[in-house]
Amino acid sequence: MRYALLFSVFVVASCGLAYELVAAALSSYLVGDSVTQFSTVIGVYLFAMGVGSWLSRHIEDQIAARFIRIELLVGLIGGFSALLLFWMYTWMAGSFLPLLYGLVFLIGTLVGLEIPLVMRLLEKQVSFRDLVSEVLSFDYLGALAVSILFPLWLAPQLGMVRTAILFGLFNTAVALWSVHLFRDQLAQRWVLQTQAIAVLLALCTGFVTADQLGSLAESTLYQDRIVFTKSTPYQRMVLTRWKDDYRLFLNSNLQFSSHDEYRYHEALVHPGLAATPWARRVLVLGGGDGLAVREILKYPQVESVTLVELDPAMPQLFREHPALRRLNGDAFHSPRVKVIEADAFRWLENQRDAFDFIVVDFPDPTNYAVGKLYTNTFYRLLEHTLSARGRAVVQSTSPLYARRAYWTVVNTIESVGLKATPYHAMVPSFGEWGYILVSRDDYQPPPRVPVPTRFLTPAVLPTLFHFPADMSRVPGEVNRLNNQILVRIFEQEWRGVIR
Repeated sequence: MRYALLFSVFVVASCGLAYELVAAALSSYLVGDSVTQFSTVIGVYLFAMGVGSWLSRHIEDQIAARFIRIELLVGLIGGFSALLLFWMYTWMAGSFLPLLYGLVFLIGTLVGLEIPLVMRLLEKQVSFRDLVSEVLSFDYLGALAVSILFPLWLAPQLGMVRTAILFGLFNTAVALWSVHLFRDQLAQRWVLQTQAIAVLLALCTGFVTADQLGSLAESTLYQDRIVFTKSTPYQRMVLTRWKDDYRLFLNSNLQFSSHDEYRYHEALVHPGLAATPWARRVLVLGGGDGLAVREILKYPQVESVTLVELDPAMPQLFREHPALRRLNGDAFHSPRVKVIEADAFRWLENQRDAFDFIVVDFPDPTNYAVGKLYTNTFYRLLEHTLSARGRAVVQSTSPLYARRAYWTVVNTIESVGLKATPYHAMVPSFGEWGYILVSRDDYQPPPRVPVPTRFLTPAVLPTLFHFPADMSRVPGEVNRLNNQILVRIFEQEWRGVIR
């Protein structure tokens, strides 16, 4: 019995950490600002565990039976926690954070009750010194196992909903095993066994139908029909379709609409590349959808395009999905294109080759992991990767809706000695959108774009570089690795837009 209970400690510790990670990851997907969400969820969870441990002193009899019931509650509530969070965000978005922390507090309190009760069940079999060391050792080992498996296998392979349900099944299995272990001490053994089987069946049904349940919950977040979803270690990908309009969302943020993405990508690529006719080697950082690459490949003088993308699921989707292949012109099947799966920051640190034109097409700086790609440290690396006459272009959020954030990026680029030429374009799905051309010399817009375009004309090109008063330059700081001020500015400005 001693080792069976110690193994139970390993299992319940694993389950407890899994629910915590699921809640933190989902809240960062849905709300953004991963640092804040992980910090607050972990803080509330640990506090709740302390409350649960304190409450355990009031359980004086029927320790085994109460432990089993707590395991069933943790398995049921924790197992369906991811699904509950999706539904809460869908139907009660305005109250999501209080409900999130309430759910985390409830699960944390129940988990906090588990270990003290196990220790009391073991106290007659093990000396106090060995009891504490063994229980805590198995507790920490369980936490280590999940912390490694969660990002490497559980989240990308099972998704959040199935991962939570899987650990709910583990908690329920501990409850069933405990019914067998303590069968001689349980006055209501058959009642507990029936309850455990009922929870087990509910969780098994949830695991089998997780895709349908998750899609049903997620579908209410989006106006259009969901045709593809995938959770990766880096993001939640959702592709929707309405008639011939495909829309890609990453962590609930719209990345493009197939109806007007050409405006965004033509404005991103051509003002810089058309003015760099000597460009032979082109680098794309981010842009895993291949849409910027499609525009680059229109230039016959470009000999090679290297795309560096952190999440391999992005190029894979746009390499294989028929409609998306048509959208990016089969860019990933071009012999001129090479895809490298790597963190752009780390890759630039180790890069020795120079490129004539670089497209920096990262998501907006909604969190610190992305914010580092908008720092002066990153732009120094970018400068070292440019050839002598090379140019780059940086996607830089909206100068209308996030004015301070946009000009903060301009200031940051200029702080490393590069010249920054700001410009903007109207993309209906996003509104006014900003870009920055980066070079060592003065930039002059080209008189025309020498390749076929749908949006950019000789008349439109000069207008991109004129800013009306409500988008004109404002004072700003430099975004550095050690302050990441851009993330905070961006969050404040977009929060105001959403409200």
